[in-house]
Amino acid sequence: MISESLRENYGEELVRIGEKDRDVVVLDADLSSSTKTGLFGQKFPDRFFNMGISEQSMVSTSAGLALGGKKVFVSTFAVFLTRTYEQIRQSVCYNNINVKFVVTHAGITVGEDGATHQIVEDVGIMSGLPNMKVIVPVDSVETRAVIRFLHEELKTPSYTRLTREKFPVLNDPGYEFKLGRSVTMRDGSDLTIIANGAMVAFSLKAAEELKNKGIDTRVINMSSIKPIDREAIVKAARETGKIVTAEEHSIYNGLGSRVAEVTSEYCPVPVRRIGMRDTFGKSGGAWELFDYFHLGVHDIAKISEDVFRGGDIA
Repeated sequence: MISESLRENYGEELVRIGEKDRDVVVLDADLSSSTKTGLFGQKFPDRFFNMGISEQSMVSTSAGLALGGKKVFVSTFAVFLTRTYEQIRQSVCYNNINVKFVVTHAGITVGEDGATHQIVEDVGIMSGLPNMKVIVPVDSVETRAVIRFLHEELKTPSYTRLTREKFPVLNDPGYEFKLGRSVTMRDGSDLTIIANGAMVAFSLKAAEELKNKGIDTRVINMSSIKPIDREAIVKAARETGKIVTAEEHSIYNGLGSRVAEVTSEYCPVPVRRIGMRDTFGKSGGAWELFDYFHLGVHDIAKISEDVFRGGDIA
């Protein structure tokens, strides 16, 4: 299976939309070589602003540009953007303006940079903001589709979470992203795994392991966290009776919490959340950390089998 960088595809897609639309402007906080917004800066230096290590000023400036009619993309590492919560809340979300936050280096796939850089709370932080849309793409194809959607259709604040590592390409080239809609990557009748980001590829592999044990597993890519696909969650709950969520994020205030909220209100079924369990990250090889924190393929398969067989709460 081919793997591609989400952030490189983000940078390339920025250039593509910038060629068509002179109202597109990009801001970065001295990390453009890593976020790949530097590709846009090289092509359109008059519409690219390196704000230095001054993220609060970057967000405030983005709000002013958006109020002036520009289509603004703002990038830095995920952990550094969250320090600007007040500016995002007061200047961007309160005014409900057209600023697209696209962050990179989120989650434990930051690897050796360690706990200080491996933010696993950001989806929850951003989801709580009124007017904010939150998206976690599954691969490079969906990343490009999301950036096109943000440019062409969305006129309100959004937070798109990308990573440092390359992810397996799961979608066909013609894939179109729809906000608030999930994609069933594999159908099944015994159990549903709802995942996003890197955990979708892991969940598909786990589903193959479960198949060998006679468990027919549905796998859903829930890249749109806010709004979330309530209909797909309720349908899965009614048809399979049991749900497991898998995310490269804290189990608190992330995908698992959103799914549990929906099922508790509309169709109560057992829901087991796989993710970071009230802990910070750790320095280590990116993919080794998934096994260390019990987020790997075999962990997903084991926990899912336990849920299917009615095991006790862990």
